[in-house]
Amino acid sequence: MRGPRSLQGRLALALGAGLTLLWLGAAWATAALLRAEMNEVFDSALEETAQRVLPLAVLEILDSDGAGTGQRIATLRQHDEFFTYLVRDDQGRVLLRSHAARDADFPPFDGMGFRETATHRLYYDAALQGSVTIAVAEPLSHRAGVAREALMGLALPLLLVFPLGLIGVLAVVRRSLRPMRRLGGELARRGAADLSAVREDGLPTEIAPVVGALNRLLDRLRRTLDSERAFTANAAHELRTPVAAALAQAQRLQSETRDPAVARRADEIEVALKRLTRLADKLMQLARAEGGRLRGEATCDIRPVLAMVVSDFERMAGAGRIETAIADVPVMSDIDPDAFAILARNLIENALRHGTGDAPVQVTLSGDGTLRVVNECPPVAPETLAGLTARFERGGSPTRGSGLGLSIARAIAEGARGELSLRSPAPGQRGGFEAAFRLPR
Repeated sequence: MRGPRSLQGRLALALGAGLTLLWLGAAWATAALLRAEMNEVFDSALEETAQRVLPLAVLEILDSDGAGTGQRIATLRQHDEFFTYLVRDDQGRVLLRSHAARDADFPPFDGMGFRETATHRLYYDAALQGSVTIAVAEPLSHRAGVAREALMGLALPLLLVFPLGLIGVLAVVRRSLRPMRRLGGELARRGAADLSAVREDGLPTEIAPVVGALNRLLDRLRRTLDSERAFTANAAHELRTPVAAALAQAQRLQSETRDPAVARRADEIEVALKRLTRLADKLMQLARAEGGRLRGEATCDIRPVLAMVVSDFERMAGAGRIETAIADVPVMSDIDPDAFAILARNLIENALRHGTGDAPVQVTLSGDGTLRVVNECPPVAPETLAGLTARFERGGSPTRGSGLGLSIARAIAEGARGELSLRSPAPGQRGGFEAAFRLPR
């Protein structure tokens, strides 16, 4: 049987079991001590009974006309007689007995003091220079019963104390571990881009060093990621100037040359430089998406942002390539408008680039804050769909692209704590591709 996996359960079980064993040990020790004390008390009672009864018995025998015959003391009412006695003369004849005494329970007198048989504990005493003796007996079962009742009196409360103690221990442990649960909840609610230090106030001293080490690790990780993003953004930014200069030279060469082969080569150079320019722009967008600060303190209506992005694409792709359906009511969110524009631009560009023929791309923004971009295409295999948000993943499409569009959208969605989902076939269609982004609330 396996124990509980949680620290709270282990502590509660260990403390509860420990308290139970401690209680049982204390009860056993108390019972042993109590039994020894009870034996002393019962022995003293036997001796005192003998010393009280013997003088009275001697007077009764001396005053009795039937001296030498066994007399049985009558009882006033029925009761349990735990102490019985027998008075004998020096010849061993019974002179007096208690009403419940049996001769077989009293061995012959062989000296004053305590004796013990298989069934009784006895005390012997004598008077008149040993001519009259008395034996007082107590059943051993009586002593065992009293000890058993005392032990049960100590053990029975355990049936109530154990569950109550376990509940109390569990409550104390749960209350003590509350800061750890708060710490776990705080870490679970963090976005992928949140590498800020964890609060250390209110934590137990045993956990504070762990949190301190975690904060130092987060700080090193944040500095490393900031350096990587800064390098990516700076490299992409610095590439734009030489690439623009090279592109201008290629275009100038196209306009000045009369050689068809050189003109063709200049066209290829221009295409390659334009691809490099787009890649640099995507890298800058990726650095922006992974840099954090994707949500602001105030909310705003993001419908104008989407309308501006769609308008830009309509001018480039031509009329009729994009069908829009934007909610009539304001769609409020605290997402950074620039970040939302980058996300929408990449989703729409991906749909235009990989859509089938001249089929229009459907762009929908509903009142609940969900942006859907749908394009027509053959169904995408599930294993390919799962990897489309990886960097430089083109999903086997023959269309040229950087492979960063959906990766940028995913980074923005995670950093803003929104939800990005990809489906193929598109809902309600046999084919197609849908990218849906739910705005953070």
